[in-house]
Amino acid sequence: MLLHVPQVLTGDELARCRSVLAAATWGDGKVTAGQQSARAKNNLQLPLNHPEHRELAELVLRALGRNILFNSAVVPLRVVPPLFNRYDVGMEFRPHVDNAVRPVPESGGIRVRTDVSSTLFLTEPEEYDGGELVIYDESGTREVKLPAGDMIVYDTTVLHSVQPVTRGSRWASFFWTQSMVREDSQRRVLFELDRNIMDLRSRLEDDDPAVLGLVNVYHNLMRQWCDL
Repeated sequence: MLLHVPQVLTGDELARCRSVLAAATWGDGKVTAGQQSARAKNNLQLPLNHPEHRELAELVLRALGRNILFNSAVVPLRVVPPLFNRYDVGMEFRPHVDNAVRPVPESGGIRVRTDVSSTLFLTEPEEYDGGELVIYDESGTREVKLPAGDMIVYDTTVLHSVQPVTRGSRWASFFWTQSMVREDSQRRVLFELDRNIMDLRSRLEDDDPAVLGLVNVYHNLMRQWCDL
C-alpha cells in the first residue's frame, strides 16, 4: 500500500500546528528510534514532555477519526500518538525499517503492532529542497513530497528513508497504526471493495440488492479477517 490522503488537516488545524512548532524547542530525534534506526537518523523531534505536544497529537487524531479514506484503507485498531519531527539543512534519515512493536507513551504498558506507517506533511514543498520520503518496495523506489496538510500512508514492512534537506526546513507528523486486519493483502481487498461500495451507493439507493449484497460480503470478510 502507498496511499496519498489529501487535506487531512483543515487550514486552521494546520496553522495551529505550524504556530506551535515554530515556537518550540526541539530535541534529538534519536530519542524514539530503535537501535538500528538511531544510527541512521539525524533529525529533530518535538519532545514528548513539550507542554503542547498532547494538544497537537490529539488534533491529528481527531483529524484521522473523521477521515473516510484513512479509515477505509487502514481499518485502524490502535494508533500510536502522533510524533512531530523536523529536518533542517544537512539532516536526513538513511534507509531503515521501523520497529515491529512500539509502546504507547503513558499507557501503562500498552504496546502496538506497527502494521501501517503514516507521514503527515506540515510544510509546503516549495519551503524546502530535498527531504523526500523514499519508499523501497516491490514496485521499486518511489519519492514522496506532498502539500502541507496531506498525508502518505504505507506498509510499515518496507524499507524507507528521508533524503537530505539542502534548503529550508521540513516539518511533519508521523505515527504508526495497528490495523484490525493484520495482512496487508487482505486490507487491500477490503479497501478496494469498500471504495466500490461507496461508488455504487453514489448511484443507487442504499437498499438496492447490489449494494446490500456487497455490504454483506464486506462485513463477512471483516468477521473472518479482523483481529481484535
